[in-house]
This record gives sequence, structure tokens and C-alpha cells, in this order.
Amino acid sequence: MTDQPQQSPATDEAPATARRDLGLGLDRTGPFAVGDKVQLADVKNRLHTITLKEGGEFHTHRGVLKHDLLIGAEDGVVIEDGRGTRYQALRPLYADYMLSMPRGAAIIYPKDSAQILMWGDIFPGARVLEAGVGSGGLTTALLRAVGPEGTVHSIERREDFAEVARENVETYFGGPHPSWDLSIGDFQDLAPTLSPGEPQVDRVVLDMLAPWECVEAAAEVLVSGGVYLAYVATVTQLSRTAEALRDHGEFTEPYAWESFVRPWHLEGLAVRPEHRMNAHTGFLLTARRTAHGTKALTRVTRPAPGSHLEEELQDPANDGFGGSDSEWGPKDVGELGVAPRKLKRALRDIRQGRDR
Repeated sequence: MTDQPQQSPATDEAPATARRDLGLGLDRTGPFAVGDKVQLADVKNRLHTITLKEGGEFHTHRGVLKHDLLIGAEDGVVIEDGRGTRYQALRPLYADYMLSMPRGAAIIYPKDSAQILMWGDIFPGARVLEAGVGSGGLTTALLRAVGPEGTVHSIERREDFAEVARENVETYFGGPHPSWDLSIGDFQDLAPTLSPGEPQVDRVVLDMLAPWECVEAAAEVLVSGGVYLAYVATVTQLSRTAEALRDHGEFTEPYAWESFVRPWHLEGLAVRPEHRMNAHTGFLLTARRTAHGTKALTRVTRPAPGSHLEEELQDPANDGFGGSDSEWGPKDVGELGVAPRKLKRALRDIRQGRDR
């Protein structure tokens, strides 16, 4: 966990804080500067995101807004274009960026990222090992949470996914993040090589098809009391991961949940739930690493009749539950493949979006 990511020549000359002072990253406050992204909202809350340039112009069918009106202005100012159309100008928040950023793999949505940071206990200075980097949305949240004294090491099996994630993370922070490493390969193979013979990871965060296959490697690298957290899409994945943690013997009883978010419509006396809500996206599961060599206490339970009957566990209809050992592929959990052209389009949109 001590190796630092390679920095590109363009960013070796200035530390991360200097890059943010130049307005190239999104994690800052203060007046707008050249290179900042600005989110413009009209009276109907139609959103447009622009990148400020000296002498730049934003064109719509309503009129032309000159970038120079925004450069040096306070975040949150209301401005008018040449024809009097008014816009509220705000620097995009992390949630705005996560939901709108170009992607190849699906992202972990803000409602789940927030709970990962809370229940995974991602603290300033933490050493986090992440696997399944996807499009980089959660990686960005982890880097913000660990701060300059912490580290995040991400492992991704697919090089094309890793490229999209790297571009998104560097766009957000304005360049390569000094606390981030990104490796290509399998978690089971790479994790034990990061700190051979000595646990040096405070938190393990997994977003992948088969997190139960990573329990042994996670136990090897986690410090005593460290947190294992998995994000999974289906009930069968949840069951297999929980049973793998129990079978290992040196993790506390796993705890799992899902969350729903229901927005509300607020207008005078018309205060009611919105017609749509953010329902199931995935399950979160956490467990704590016991002291190395110490067996976890077994929880005393009164299981439902038949929940551990061998004939039921081996029934083909129950494959995936109760710690079954069959091999799975992405199609078993309804995971759709990502076409190469989608990844190329995401990379194009990221690179073009830095200057739009």
C-alpha cells in the first residue's frame, strides 16, 4: 500500500492543492475561475454544464451568455445572457458529477455511496482496498473521505473499465490523485501481494460478481477490527457472501440491508411524495475482522425450520443460497455485458467534456 501512482508530466509540477487552486478540480469552493465547471439552471430548472474559458460563450436558442461574466463571480450568482434569460450558476456537487459522468460499467448511486462511507467507517487517514472500480464513482467518494493522509488502492479486472474510471477520477480532481493506486488483475491474486505477511488495510470495499471468493484474501490483508463491506445486486449473491464470512470463522456476524429513497414534491399546500422513487439498487453487507487467529463468537439463533437442512441446501432450486459452491458467471445474476463501443464513447465524452 506504499507505492504511489505514476504521475503524468503535466501534473508533476504542481501538487493536488495547487491544481485545485487553479480551478481544474470540482472539489473546491470560492469564486469561479478559468477551467471551472459551472452548472447553469434556468427558471424551469433545465440544467446546462459549461467549462469556463476566457472569452468563451454559451449559446442557446434564447441567447448568448459570455463566460467572462462568471469568471471571478461568487458561486451561486444569478446572471443574464444577452437577451435577458436568467440563470442560477453553481459549481456542480459530487452527486451531480456522479450521476452525469460518462460511464461504461454501472455506477454505485449516491444513496449507496453515502451509506458505504458511513457503515464502512471510511475515516480520514484510512487505508482502503477497493475492488470492482467500475466507472470510478465510488472511488471518488472514497478518496474524498480518506483525505490527504489516507490511501485508496483500487483493483479492477478489466483494463477498459479501469481506463474509464481513471479518466473520471482525474477529471473530478483535476489530475492524478496522489493517494490513489489502480491495479489490473484479480483481487485474490493481487491483494495478498500489497502487504505480504503483515495486514495493512483498514477497510475492504468490494463491488463485484462474486465477493464470497475474496473473503480469504480480505481476511489476510485486513487489520484486526477492520471492516469488510460488499455491495451486491441479488439475494443469491448476498446469501453466498454471508455464508462465506461465517465459514471463514474470523469475521463477526454479517449485517445486510438495502435502502429506498423517496423524494417529495414541495409547492405551497401541495406537499406529497413524488411519483417516482429510488428503490432497489443493491444490498450492502458488512462484517468486522476479528483479531488474527481468534475465532468469532457464534451468534445464538433460532433459525427457521429447514433453513440448514442438507437436502434443501443441495436442491437445485436453491442454488446460490446457503453457501453453495457452484461456479457463476455474469449472466447468472442478470449482469449485461458492456459493448466496447460504449466504453469508447464514454472515454470520448469524458475528454471532450473537460473543455465544453
